[in-house]
Amino acid sequence: MIKVLANDGISEAGKKVLQRAGFEVITTKVAQEQLAKFINTNHIEVLLVRSATEVPKKTIDACPGLKLIGRGGVGMDNIDVAHAKSKKIHVINTKEASSNSVAELVFAHLYGGVRFLYDANRLMPLEGDSNFKKLKKSYAGGSELRGKTLGIIGFGRIGVATAKIALGIGMKVLFTDHHEEKRTLELSFYNDQKMIFELHHSSFEVVLQQSDYITIHVPSQKEYIIGKKEFELMKDGVGIINASRGGTVDEVALIDALESGKVAFAGLDVFESEPNPEIRILMHPNISLSPHIGAATIEAQDRIGIELAEQVITLLK
Repeated sequence: MIKVLANDGISEAGKKVLQRAGFEVITTKVAQEQLAKFINTNHIEVLLVRSATEVPKKTIDACPGLKLIGRGGVGMDNIDVAHAKSKKIHVINTKEASSNSVAELVFAHLYGGVRFLYDANRLMPLEGDSNFKKLKKSYAGGSELRGKTLGIIGFGRIGVATAKIALGIGMKVLFTDHHEEKRTLELSFYNDQKMIFELHHSSFEVVLQQSDYITIHVPSQKEYIIGKKEFELMKDGVGIINASRGGTVDEVALIDALESGKVAFAGLDVFESEPNPEIRILMHPNISLSPHIGAATIEAQDRIGIELAEQVITLLK
């Protein structure tokens, strides 16, 4: 029987798919420094992780019995993919399972941003009984998203899912991507009606200059995508959402842009120094915050578990 260690957990649905196919699934959470020893002692052949567990070259070399490493999510920067493949180890991820959940979180931050909910939720418990009218007045200048322009940097699966929500609520969408010139999107509604939209690539500079709100959906980067120069190109009062990877936005430049009013608000699900975000980011009154929960919905976790399980079965059975 092939043993699977789901070190960061796996949904019950995914676990059952593997068990029905004859795999033994272990969900013990093993500390990073004990991981290689546990894998070897228990003859683990499949290691499944999310973002909490690192699988570097050192761990791969120490575990000659591993046949497959799977990441429950899109990015695989916590796995030394090239080294694993050089050892003839399968490396898989779940490219589609979390797209809708991340896209909906983007809009949670966007809606909260244009109506100041990130600040209201901080101040209402403190001042709601004593300064109700003052708070009401200070939050009276909100905006609607309908009719505004959303700029999407990176038009992979999550960028596309985000665009579909934007189109569905009546926003204009601009996108920039190194690999996409144009894209036809089909929006499906609850009553089986469908609408087709054809979107064309815009330059990075045009997206920065013409968007009312900008959301980032790119893989891990060696350099910032958005820094001081990029902020200067944006409209005054722009909103920025980052639910992709920490390190894509220069957080020092972001703070400066918030302080100057160039950026009205930011929504961050990921951080440069994650899992220890900078205090200036955590305490800033114009930043909406969440702790890297883009894919953390019940529905996405079920899809992730099932997608991982099906790939494992296909590759090893």
